[in-house]
Amino acid sequence: MRNRILHVEDNEDDVLLTRLAFKKAGVDADLDAVMDGTQAIANLQKGGGAGAPQCVLLDLKMPRVSGLEVLEWIRQQPQLKRLPVVMLTSSLLPRDINRAYELGANSYLIKPSGLDALIELAKTIDHYWLHTNTPAPPG
Repeated sequence: MRNRILHVEDNEDDVLLTRLAFKKAGVDADLDAVMDGTQAIANLQKGGGAGAPQCVLLDLKMPRVSGLEVLEWIRQQPQLKRLPVVMLTSSLLPRDINRAYELGANSYLIKPSGLDALIELAKTIDHYWLHTNTPAPPG
């Protein structure tokens, strides 16, 4: 089965840049992008359990349902509560960082400003979350 990453990001330019970076990094995974927290929850509900992604890249500040609200929802779902969630955001605010970890984020990464740095970040995510990390078994 092919690896799948759910990318939750409301900025279309960031979605395209991230997709390009993952391609240039040689990441062998499907990068499914949704534009807001409501779509993220719907995506995870239909693909929960065995169909869940290997990890979620989750922006913090989004319309309708924020990344923190999505994270809180994920951690309340028995079939998804161990799903690795990587906050990928531009917020350096200590309250955002602390709240993300309090809600169960596995990692908090600041979006790089250039393509080369984003490619390196994509390689790191691929290496750690898709190849090195041992995920929790289902159920």
